[in-house]
Amino acid sequence: MAIAIALILLAGGSILFYFLSPWQLTPLASNWGAIDQTITITFLVTGAVFLAVTLFMVVALIRYRDRGQRRAHYEPENKRLELWLTGITTVGIAALLAPGLFVWGAFVSVPDDAHEVEVVGQQWHWSFRFPGEDGEFGRARNGLMDESNPYGIDPGDPRGEDDVLVNEPHLQLPVGRPVKMLLRSKDVLHNFKVAPFRAKMDAVPGQTTYFWFTPSRTGEFEAVCAELCGIAHFAMRGRVEVVEPERFDAWLAEQPTYGELVERGPGDPEAGQEHFAACVACHGPQGGGQQATNAPRLAGLDADYLKRQLRNFRSGARGEQEADRFGQQMRPFAQSLQDSQAIRDLAAHVETLPVEPTRATIVGDLRRGEVLYRSCASCHGDDGTGRNAHKAPRLAGMDDWYLVRQLHHFREGIRGRHPRDVYGNQMVDMAQVLVDDAAVRDVVAYIGTLAGDGEVLASSNNDTEE
Repeated sequence: MAIAIALILLAGGSILFYFLSPWQLTPLASNWGAIDQTITITFLVTGAVFLAVTLFMVVALIRYRDRGQRRAHYEPENKRLELWLTGITTVGIAALLAPGLFVWGAFVSVPDDAHEVEVVGQQWHWSFRFPGEDGEFGRARNGLMDESNPYGIDPGDPRGEDDVLVNEPHLQLPVGRPVKMLLRSKDVLHNFKVAPFRAKMDAVPGQTTYFWFTPSRTGEFEAVCAELCGIAHFAMRGRVEVVEPERFDAWLAEQPTYGELVERGPGDPEAGQEHFAACVACHGPQGGGQQATNAPRLAGLDADYLKRQLRNFRSGARGEQEADRFGQQMRPFAQSLQDSQAIRDLAAHVETLPVEPTRATIVGDLRRGEVLYRSCASCHGDDGTGRNAHKAPRLAGMDDWYLVRQLHHFREGIRGRHPRDVYGNQMVDMAQVLVDDAAVRDVVAYIGTLAGDGEVLASSNNDTEE
């Protein structure tokens, strides 16, 4: 009897939890209400089966419980019961599968008036491509990808000249207009998912997959990777902003085309030297950094990272919080750079500065730091020299005191919480792996032992290693 009561409580509690649970589907933001209906049908069918089986067990436990003199009746076959069970099971399976098949048929039938967006996934980054005025994508393949051509666009295909490139995980879409999302991957299996759209699809290396939807309301939504794609899988996020068509058209017109990027070329180091004159007072004449002015080393950082940080300072994505007082000092300088060309020139000049050895100031447990650094190595490289494709800057040879401060800022949300600092958002998550101040010192002390360009750039005394 006790087991029967427990089963009744289990069934009743499950029903109450389903209706009263705070965990419900996110508000719908697309045309795929049919997917919500399919999920509801699935819950109803499986819920009915769960109740039927549970209540049958309760009845069997009560009605056929042991009563001493009673003997069980053995019946090896019951065709009538088997027919009933087969029929009910068939109806249940059909109720589960049929709605999904109808929805899937609509899910892969793209409307003729849908515009196209290509989503390119890589560890741990989303980027996007729109067809240009000709309405066609240029040919692209992974074998052509490098730092100067991250999309792998075929330079011999004239259709690719006007392709619009969005090389950051921030996408805008017009409300009320169907969109076909084409997906491809640079490396491993990914899955582009935006929960309020009720639409997602795998991005498979060597293939182009797709899905479509119509955004039904404006707003900003988080895009995630719904496939386990590596150690930093949880940090592979982006933003999809649904806006009015006029705002979308203006935003798209601001994005560069492939042809423009090819013609633009790298920045001018000589022109950048003039801008760097304002950096010398804090960062030193060779960009080696000065702890006395709380200015980190710049020499050794790649141009892409420098340009991104200067844009963040200009826009307020970095250095806006009161707790980041040294970041606040950077904002006026970044805003003094007149345009994107000035930023490119300055970054190009910094890339020409010599990388000198740094002096270690942090003591930590190198063995523990080496273990902790394994998570960092996925993006920054085993040697800490950074990986441009992963938007990860150089760590080897950078000032250890500065690395400690920035890791503390990431852990505490002083840096990286701004919605437009996408890669800072990732670092906020990754920095939580460092559970205390000792862990921060340990990993930074180990970074100080890494070699860069063939030479040891930093060293760390370690009183606790033995």
